[in-house]
Amino acid sequence: MHAPVLYNEVIGGLQPRAGGRYIDGTVGAGGHALGLLEASSPDGELLGLDLDPAALETAAQRLKSFGDRVRLVRSSYREMVSVANGFGWDAVDGIVLDLGLSSLQLGAAERGFAFRHDGRLDMRFDPSSPITARDLVNGMPEDELADVLFKFGEERAARKVARAIVAARPIDGTQRLAEVVGAALGGRRGGIHPATRTFQALRIAVNGELESVSASLPLAVGLLKSGGRLAVISFHSLEDRIVKSFFHRESRDCICPPEQPLCVCGHRASVKEMTRKPVVPTKEEEAQNPRSRSAKLRIAEKLEI
Repeated sequence: MHAPVLYNEVIGGLQPRAGGRYIDGTVGAGGHALGLLEASSPDGELLGLDLDPAALETAAQRLKSFGDRVRLVRSSYREMVSVANGFGWDAVDGIVLDLGLSSLQLGAAERGFAFRHDGRLDMRFDPSSPITARDLVNGMPEDELADVLFKFGEERAARKVARAIVAARPIDGTQRLAEVVGAALGGRRGGIHPATRTFQALRIAVNGELESVSASLPLAVGLLKSGGRLAVISFHSLEDRIVKSFFHRESRDCICPPEQPLCVCGHRASVKEMTRKPVVPTKEEEAQNPRSRSAKLRIAEKLEI
């Protein structure tokens, strides 16, 4: 099983220690969780959250040797505070959020995340969620679909792609959707499949990903002890922009507009940015794991307030 993206950088950045409590809000196959547990031996504890029951099964097997040092819960990281409180954790030493798709999800054709394998258009992290990518592709009005592709996929030809999708309805499979988008855009773009942005946009829309990130960052900081650290790995500019903006704002004592002569906001910094620029994979990691090439890691440390 491959090591998770930016593994050494995450573990080194969170500085896990014996007796510490840690949350992996996107536990996936348990790679980062494994590193946190090993580095916090002999009695560090970990709470792992994931909406995907298949991921939780894999993580449970991978982490079973740690016994009751591990708690795994099927839940969104948006619920990390209530889940942690339910175990009597009112503050933790470190939190990691790996916002990318896991290799398990990408490799499962029936999940519909990738066009390398033909499968039903689904793209739900939580299989019990009511809305699938197929629903959006076949039911959304053309102008709304174009807006989704532009907003969440940064697809400049969004209206052209939406028009082609509507004309080709019904579309049930991932490869058929990729063919329709590819034909509309006329081939590959610098080595990237032309449907990549469309698939990204649909996945983000189906799972409400950007809203989850925006809502969860302040919750995560609030849950950290003084000196505790939050590590976030993003895989596209929309997510990274949210994380970057949040860390920048929360590391400042005043967020008044520059033209404001005196501070009236009363804002106080809650974190210190440990990564002024995002940490990116080494060339060696990119060669071993091409999926890592777009990853960006940002880390912040909770200040005493």
